Amino acid sequence: MREARRVIVSPIITEKSSSGQMEHNRYTFEVANDANKHEIKAAVEQLFSVHVKQVRTSRLRGKFRRRGVHLGKQPNWKKAVVTLAEGETIEIFEGL
Repeated sequence: MREARRVIVSPIITEKSSSGQMEHNRYTFEVANDANKHEIKAAVEQLFSVHVKQVRTSRLRGKFRRRGVHLGKQPNWKKAVVTLAEGETIEIFEGL
């Protein structure tokens, strides 16, 4: 099993993820591209000391960006929406 910090890259803090989904105990994270649901669940439980009920993942394509005549592409990335057990929260999202 990989180190938990290598599986969870960063939390995703947007208006939708911070207000709408937190009411339903759902938290969104950017995760490693090759991480599976079992690794994500174990990493969240280890890092935040909570019980994970469900993990949903999606792969997102990087967007093409233009700066003048130069064209570049952002990297592909993976997102995980983690549902926690009733009554549990993650502290990192509380100050929002």
